[in-house]
Amino acid sequence: MRMDNELPDKAGSTAHVLDRLATTIESRLPKNGGDPDASYVARLLQRGPDAFLKKIGEEATEVVMAAKDVDAATASGATPDGSRLKLVGEVADLWFHCLVALAHYGLKPSDVADELARREGTSGIEEKALRKAILREGA
Repeated sequence: MRMDNELPDKAGSTAHVLDRLATTIESRLPKNGGDPDASYVARLLQRGPDAFLKKIGEEATEVVMAAKDVDAATASGATPDGSRLKLVGEVADLWFHCLVALAHYGLKPSDVADELARREGTSGIEEKALRKAILREGA
């Protein structure tokens, strides 16, 4: 039964797109026969975590820069359509490389979705304070 606040589960939904992409990425893992000569993902995975983690850092920086471009276009009174498309592209690159990291560590987009669902309805301020308290107790 669908709740009023849930989107319909359709083939083009965010979850399905991420799941399909994750499945493709998983097929490129070395243990699944990914060929580094034929696949960017297999090459990235073959080079190890430093390679894809560096890409995540680069892409995160590019997201920040693209967002700043949207702000600048908006502030100048220009139509930010082009910069907004650039931001979407950079976020797509970031998500892609994060999916590579998840696959490497044996995780799936649903693991992230489950964590977001767990946090839903919790104040971000409270959640952060709780994480800090847990870290202090473990130290």
